Amino acid sequence: MTAVLYSFRRCPYAIRARYVLALVGVKVVLREVVLKSKPEALLRLGGRSSVPQLIDRNGQRYPESLDIIFWALKHCSNDKLKETLWRRQTVGQNKIMAWIHYNDRFFKHWLDRYKYADRYPEQTEMYYRQQGERFLQRLERRLVQSRYLLADDMSLADICLFPFVRQFAAVNQQWFESSRYSNVRSWLSSFVGGVLFQNVMTKWPAWKEGQETVYFPPEKIGS
Repeated sequence: MTAVLYSFRRCPYAIRARYVLALVGVKVVLREVVLKSKPEALLRLGGRSSVPQLIDRNGQRYPESLDIIFWALKHCSNDKLKETLWRRQTVGQNKIMAWIHYNDRFFKHWLDRYKYADRYPEQTEMYYRQQGERFLQRLERRLVQSRYLLADDMSLADICLFPFVRQFAAVNQQWFESSRYSNVRSWLSSFVGGVLFQNVMTKWPAWKEGQETVYFPPEKIGS
């Protein structure tokens, strides 16, 4: 039995999980979820019903995107790729997690307020954008030095951050394209302009009990 991934196409956490699954070539059964009408199979699991979530062939539950990502790395047969994405040395691993934690705990907070400023009338959209820009400034300074955040090769830090930066940019694309963050734009484009990302963002219909099985990633996927 193949592992089952409950996912939502536009969720940045789900995007980063699907991106890693596609990159390392670990196949799962995909069940696309509509957040306003979650399937009973997901609800029957109990506890959190957020996505992404993965249930492996033994029934083990992986309820967070990072859980799914490390599960995928564990099942990846390409050792060189694994060592690139998740550095062999502890210092590299710590750097990766530091970027991810800063993104998830700080940047995501301001991203939500910038994206939905009308829901947070305590401050202006400009204020929320400026708070989020602190993260873009950190990214820009780092990307002056190398193509990706740790070096000239991609790591999990890059994959886990870019879906959130993509959302931030999309709030006001014109502003982002004319901003001073030229290295951030190039870095983001290296992901969203690729065939792999286009496959990751394929639009699937909401999953229903009894429908034909959908596998992810597809048999043939670009890079």
